[in-house]
Amino acid sequence: MKRAALVAIVLAATATAASAHDYYDYSYSRSGRIDAREAAQANRIERARRAGELTWYESLKLRSEQARIHRMERRAKADGVITRDEARRIERAQDEASRHIYRESHDDQQARWRRW
Repeated sequence: MKRAALVAIVLAATATAASAHDYYDYSYSRSGRIDAREAAQANRIERARRAGELTWYESLKLRSEQARIHRMERRAKADGVITRDEARRIERAQDEASRHIYRESHDDQQARWRRW
């Protein structure tokens, strides 16, 4: 009887640890995906700025939006895990920022000079 109870406890503990590992492992992949997208958007802003497609003010607005998204991510990571809801909120903000980058770089406003 004691042996069966001990086996049941060990199996339950192992199953709990395995499910926690999967949950945390997936959250880290969320973080990597968010970081990669953040870097790609920063590169898009910089390329558009260098090409003269963004004015100084547009570049400033887009960079401040990226900083806001980075703060959202940092707050979500504060407890060590980015939950699905937090990741969804961050990804929506990144979607919106992506649209803003496209709009601002294709609105036919150009920088007066290319090096600034």
